Amino acid sequence: MQYDRIDANILALIQKNNRLTSEVIGEKVGLSATATQRRLKRLRSEGIIEADVSIVSAKAVGRPIQMLVLVTLERERSDIIDKFKQDIKSSPEIATGFYVTGDPDFLLYITARSMEDYEQFTRRFFYDNPHIKSLKTMVVVDRVKSGFVVPVEDPYGD
Repeated sequence: MQYDRIDANILALIQKNNRLTSEVIGEKVGLSATATQRRLKRLRSEGIIEADVSIVSAKAVGRPIQMLVLVTLERERSDIIDKFKQDIKSSPEIATGFYVTGDPDFLLYITARSMEDYEQFTRRFFYDNPHIKSLKTMVVVDRVKSGFVVPVEDPYGD
């Protein structure tokens, strides 16, 4: 996966606003709309752009309770880890999941309608799983920053 200076500029722009048209992006980076579309298509096909998303307010859609949950598995076996990863991917309550190093094995960002809703989810998702050794829940008081913007370096250092 390689990209050039123009690609880096395109990536910086669409990370801030993925609704920009090819015409607007092209004007800002010095390309035609068609050339911009070709670059965007290549960046997507090569996996440099993984997804085009909108950040939705959990509160606005009735899920005001937000938690960060640290999960430690009983054993670190590849089949157990792979199964838990699949469980994370198939659970709509889990917005984001990371497999991490250190004491916990996973860090999860979960939303819920209420604490009762979260308790039911916890019983179903965590307590019924015999491979989970422990979990620690931290309730989010205030979401200070939300997004997926990754600093994109100019590959040529300019």
